[in-house]
Amino acid sequence: MTDTPARLLSLLSLLQTPREWPGSELAERLDVSPRTIRRDIDRLRALGYPVEATMGAVGGYRLVAGAAMPPLLLDDEEAVAIAVGLRAGAGHAIEGVEEASVRALAKLEQVLPSRLRHRVSTLQAATIPLAQGDGATIDPRTLTVMASAVTGTERLRFGYRSGDGTETKRQVEPYRLVSTGRRWYLVAYDLGREDWRTFRVDRVSEPFATGARFRPRELPAGDAAKFLRRSMSRMKPSMEVDVSFLAPAPFVAARLPAHLGAPEPTGPDSCRLRTSVNDSLEWLALRLALVDCEFTAHRPERLTNYLRELGARLTRAAVPGAAS
Repeated sequence: MTDTPARLLSLLSLLQTPREWPGSELAERLDVSPRTIRRDIDRLRALGYPVEATMGAVGGYRLVAGAAMPPLLLDDEEAVAIAVGLRAGAGHAIEGVEEASVRALAKLEQVLPSRLRHRVSTLQAATIPLAQGDGATIDPRTLTVMASAVTGTERLRFGYRSGDGTETKRQVEPYRLVSTGRRWYLVAYDLGREDWRTFRVDRVSEPFATGARFRPRELPAGDAAKFLRRSMSRMKPSMEVDVSFLAPAPFVAARLPAHLGAPEPTGPDSCRLRTSVNDSLEWLALRLALVDCEFTAHRPERLTNYLRELGARLTRAAVPGAAS
């Protein structure tokens, strides 16, 4: 193989397999001399790929972890597997990895050949994930279109359904995508309303990047997450919650959504949660019940009243003929 760039790519593809390659085997695979392999290894090192050499009869070359991650070479099967996995992570808002999943997916789908994009879409359409949690699922293509528009500072058009069901057409200058762990939101400047807005991504339909570039405006809040919190607090009055649990704090924390905050231990087998939430009363009552331990709601009064009504309703549901 006399084409140096092509040979380097082939060599790198071999080295990315998790094994140690003797120089003689690499030379045979690429049909070059061991001296050429040594020069090519030096070229890869100069490009930032940490190739380690070991001496001896069983020595050879292998790619090791470095201080930074250089570009990877993926075969077709690997690219499809990664794209499908990223789509799953992005579309179901897995807390902690969702934003990185969207960024990585947008980059990967940008360079995927059309034949592989088709395979990814076909596999996605033919499978149904068993979603957990109470967040809305989203078509990952919607997220990648939005992420690409944010990165490329392109104006975005889409249909939007408000909470009361009203359908509108929007044209915006997208600023950031924000995940709350339960839902995705787009923070953007709405050109029709001439003001900043937040949009629930699960209510967006047919997003389209227009290709028209814009100069990013200054967000009124310090960052997109702060702006979203402020916007959500205006849309729904906050509720001060105080609940005691007869279970260790780690047990309760693992069963509550992260945005509710962490309960404070009050003993080895008890804890207390004091927090402010913007969630609905019904949703909060169900989440508390799903912790699966004894608990007492101290406030607000409307939460304790609702829990009492819910408990009575569930009791009647468990007795045949009680509700008739």
